[in-house]
Amino acid sequence: MEKRKWWKEAVAYEIYPRSFKDSNGDGIGDIQGIIEKLDYLQDLGIDIIWVCPIYQSPNDDNGYDISDYKAILSDFGTMEDFEALLSAVHKRGMKLIMDLVINHTSDEHEWFIESKSSKDNTYRDFYIWKEGADKGIPPNNWASIFGGSAWEYDSDTKEYYLHILSKKQPDLNWENKEVRNKLYDMVNWWLDKGIDGFRIDAISHIKKKEGLPDLPNPKGEAFVESFDGHLNQKGIDLFLNEFVENTIKKFDALTVREANGVTVEDAENWANEDTGYFNMIFQFEHVDLWGSKGTGLDLRRLKTTLSRWQNALDAKGWNALFIENHDLARVVSVWGNDTSYRKKSAKALATIYFFMQGTPFIYQGQEIGMTNVKYENINDYRDVASRNYYQSELAKGKAHEEVMTYIWSSGRDNSRTPMQWDSTSYAGFSDNEPWIKVNPNYRKINVEESMKDSDSIYHYYRTMIQLRRKEETFIYGSYVLLEEEHPQVFAYIRKYQNKQFLIVANLFALETIVNLPSGFKLGEKLLSNYSEKEQSTVSLNLKAYEAGIYELRER
Repeated sequence: MEKRKWWKEAVAYEIYPRSFKDSNGDGIGDIQGIIEKLDYLQDLGIDIIWVCPIYQSPNDDNGYDISDYKAILSDFGTMEDFEALLSAVHKRGMKLIMDLVINHTSDEHEWFIESKSSKDNTYRDFYIWKEGADKGIPPNNWASIFGGSAWEYDSDTKEYYLHILSKKQPDLNWENKEVRNKLYDMVNWWLDKGIDGFRIDAISHIKKKEGLPDLPNPKGEAFVESFDGHLNQKGIDLFLNEFVENTIKKFDALTVREANGVTVEDAENWANEDTGYFNMIFQFEHVDLWGSKGTGLDLRRLKTTLSRWQNALDAKGWNALFIENHDLARVVSVWGNDTSYRKKSAKALATIYFFMQGTPFIYQGQEIGMTNVKYENINDYRDVASRNYYQSELAKGKAHEEVMTYIWSSGRDNSRTPMQWDSTSYAGFSDNEPWIKVNPNYRKINVEESMKDSDSIYHYYRTMIQLRRKEETFIYGSYVLLEEEHPQVFAYIRKYQNKQFLIVANLFALETIVNLPSGFKLGEKLLSNYSEKEQSTVSLNLKAYEAGIYELRER
């Protein structure tokens, strides 16, 4: 018998607060802006709201560099504003989870300021410091995920500190028990305040390879772009077990873990219903198929990857389902067709991921089919990773247009442009110029227009949420992949008790045909992105980007 949990039956919505809604006209989204739009989220059918970091931060990495875990960044409001948000969410019967960033802090956190002040300081060992290999040479050849060396030299104490992300995000030393205890106290402080859980960021990096050795370097690069020194290292299980025992297990909090680097074989350790560290995981294998080099959708690999995770966690753990988030380009621009078939392709992609086994997450703007943006000038971008990439590639001799082409297709700011609420100035996001430019297509693509259009992507998402809530097969049913080798179609069956449903989508602009499984015929059509279109009972003639859900009946 399946284990029923409220969070398995829920639908979640990710808010990137800086870009969601500005309530005070300063061009930056804020907590009061979120409160203003809670009725919109409730009407859409959302159960869980995940709010990206709103902690005190210098914003080198848009809030993922925290300088005070127990304070709210003034751009977003005050702690009183947050408490009002939490109360308003709970009054509507929804849950609120926050980002938890504990692999690193900001270099402006008081712990790091103290740590940097001298080698003898009490906080020195809160971070990872090491002497250089030689004069002017970092301790090892690890590269930062954001480019360049993972080490930054401090001229005052004449040692390097480790930062696997930005140099303004020094890694915490999890080998130090005092560090861990202070983090646990902070986590419990938020749970005591009444939040419902956390999305846990970058936690697979907390354990570093013993001795911090150089990584193999067959290409002779200055710095090796590899996670092998700090991703899911041996011994991380000891840290994770201690963490959950001292924090989330005491509160029965919801935990969604970013599973970067976690393999299918490891998945059960992370999200097993009885013994796992967390309730569900975001797996990232399909993100590697994003087509950032203009190759488009590799459908066969996508089917293989997503199906492998469906099968691995079936009756054992739980997936967190997503096709967009704050770190990815807009899916309709990458895997779909954001010009001729924007609505049809957005609905098709939504259909495929939303009805798999797991809890679906919707990223802000995904429900109206927001698209990638194309700023000509790098100065219009705010993402530290994109800016660093631009400078490093130019230094290698690449042309501006070539570098910008990559950023246009895969830069994180594609998903961070202001939420497009209406067709007024600045898309109804703010009364004044936003912190980052609005996508110019906001006059056509916005919430107000979507709500008026009965055939919109918004109404399609709303219908999907209602359908999932009504039919428990889409929650607790098993998953069976069909047409594994079909070059255009993603199709699968969800089975539960005596019911079976076919979920199918043509993810390309060419028409195609799919035969039904032997011994079955089509029953009731529950959902389709083409109106008034009848199908044969034994095969499906799918138009460009056509998707649908059908009951299956025995012949």
